[in-house]
Amino acid sequence: MRLVPLLRGAPRRAIPLNHGAAGLNAAPPTHRIAMKLFACLLTAASLTWSLGVHAQDANLRKTLTERIPQLEKIDEIRPTPMSGLFEVRIGTDLFYTDAKGNYLIQGELIDTKARRNLTEDRMNQLTAVDFKQLPLKDAVTIVHGKGERKMAVFEDPNCGYCKRFERDLQTVDNVTIYLFLYPILSPDSAEKSRNIWCAKDQAGAWADHMLRDKVPAAAQCDTSAVQRNLAFGRKYKITGTPTVIFTNNTRVPGAISAQEVEKNLAAAAAAR
Repeated sequence: MRLVPLLRGAPRRAIPLNHGAAGLNAAPPTHRIAMKLFACLLTAASLTWSLGVHAQDANLRKTLTERIPQLEKIDEIRPTPMSGLFEVRIGTDLFYTDAKGNYLIQGELIDTKARRNLTEDRMNQLTAVDFKQLPLKDAVTIVHGKGERKMAVFEDPNCGYCKRFERDLQTVDNVTIYLFLYPILSPDSAEKSRNIWCAKDQAGAWADHMLRDKVPAAAQCDTSAVQRNLAFGRKYKITGTPTVIFTNNTRVPGAISAQEVEKNLAAAAAAR
């Protein structure tokens, strides 16, 4: 055990240097006081900053609500990387305002230095879909082979790109496809979706229509699942069909090829 003086110029009191709780890990009293003081200062600074942000949020909410009564409920206000500019979030819709709420801006915020669309990045974050949270009970289940791999897709029965996508999917084996009927394109999309959803063989009715152009037979049942699909799509900004979601939460818009489907299924399996 080696002994060293506690402080220069102070009486040569010594402490042991060892690995016990009272040795190397024990700071001198003056150091402990300094560390406690520093921790208190950090806590105070953090609290002051938090109160300031909260006050800014409250003031902006009050100003915007009073000046624009028809504005929907604001879910969140937060600063952006641009000094003096704040993000206003209503659901998954984004706006921007100045520190006093005098202006409300609808548009995209671009970081020219990083060459990034900050609005798009934020939207992707807000509308990310967790595959595990998908309401699979509201989907038509289609199984190819053993169905060990999984994917989900939102499709409109009148979507030409969806029909091409469905033809390509026929070559993809060992996959379970959760089809969410998503009638957004044509006036009769809802009727066709209802007839497919209410068919005794949902998967068969879908295949007949998309692959063989056979109009689904009229059928009636509870179609609240289709309405929930539409609400889900609005919430997560699903604006086109087909939109494919894989188990690693990758979201791919558009009619991708069978090769791209295989590539994404492999990536999803590797991410487990």
